[in-house]
Amino acid sequence: MGPAGAGAADPQTVTDPWLTTGTQPGYQPPAHTGEVVVDLDAIAGNVAELARRAASRGAMTMAVVKADGYGHGLLPSALAALAGGATWLGTAQVAEALQLRAAGVDAPVLAWLYAPTADLAPAVERHIDLSVASLFSLNQVAAAARSTGRRARIHLKIDTGLGRNGSSVADWPTLIDAAASAQADGLVQVIGIWSHFAWADAPAHPTVALQQQVFEQAVEVAAAAGVRPTLRHLANSAATLTNPDVYYDLVRPGLAVYGLSAVPDLGAPADFGLRPAMSVSCAIALVKRVPAGHGVSYGHEYRTSAPTQLALVPMGYADGIPRCAGGTGPISIDGHRFTVAGRVCMDQVSLDIGDELLAGVDPAHYPRAVLIGDGPGEPTAQDWADAGGTISYEIVTRMAPGIARRYIGTAGTPRLQ
Repeated sequence: MGPAGAGAADPQTVTDPWLTTGTQPGYQPPAHTGEVVVDLDAIAGNVAELARRAASRGAMTMAVVKADGYGHGLLPSALAALAGGATWLGTAQVAEALQLRAAGVDAPVLAWLYAPTADLAPAVERHIDLSVASLFSLNQVAAAARSTGRRARIHLKIDTGLGRNGSSVADWPTLIDAAASAQADGLVQVIGIWSHFAWADAPAHPTVALQQQVFEQAVEVAAAAGVRPTLRHLANSAATLTNPDVYYDLVRPGLAVYGLSAVPDLGAPADFGLRPAMSVSCAIALVKRVPAGHGVSYGHEYRTSAPTQLALVPMGYADGIPRCAGGTGPISIDGHRFTVAGRVCMDQVSLDIGDELLAGVDPAHYPRAVLIGDGPGEPTAQDWADAGGTISYEIVTRMAPGIARRYIGTAGTPRLQ
């Protein structure tokens, strides 16, 4: 039911019968209490460093912008990466690649995931490169080429040991022969051969050399059948940072584009010339005094050890905070670092901030709580990953889309306007 007398309303004049204030000029509803800030210049600088590494071996750089640019924003991240020297972009979903084209991005884009029933004609029409890992997907792409009258650009993927997407080694010769035939018929152009590492974050792991060997053998099988693409690519972020021998013609960094270390056991971002692009903060909604022994959050897994203050930070697992980080998740207030007191709730967490911090401060002037930052005492995405028993990839990609993104820096911004 609506408010009294609401009835049927003219949608041209009343947008929300509950909120008459919303019809007043200049009204803005309250924003989410959290904010994600993305530094576009950091993305461009990271890509410049990665491209410098790749160029040392004569390779180009594909910036992977899947998963909404690892949570940083698809289009802003793509444009900043191109400004930093990326010559290619990579997406998982074809829909992401189509979004880039719709926004006017004309750089080469590779997309590698699509359903067997997907209509790939729009991708072929827009010169989006497509990954092919089976005879079925090759025929699917070829059908799109026939329907559009355009030759499809494809990258053949070989499973060198990850056990995920890609043709099996046993099926590879058959796929190569079929691709050679489709290329001769003018339906496809084989642009690349590629694969993905399982243990690149452990450079000395024996599977790294084994996968490299399988990859090179797959390239030889293709060449023997007359398929000689211009691009061979295998290196992800970890390999780009640690293993120049697998750069080949193109590297495909993802996480490193956003300034995070894909090999945290070997070095922090700064050790590789990278700068994290994302920071996350939140307004403090409430500070209150409680006595010793006061239970905090569901299940009272945390109890105060002395009279203290609890600060309420209105972000929770629905916003991207790992629920498993209760008691371990780090948050900084005014340079002082705390851990989440008790369980992480759906949309809020509590902090035991002691007896003095913020005492007597007007709530309207509370500093923001910093969940991810680069200042003294401020947590990093890796800190949250360690607290939640996960990886920094998950921390940045899970930040909810309802949290506003604010962009700073100028890299790529002329094309955003």
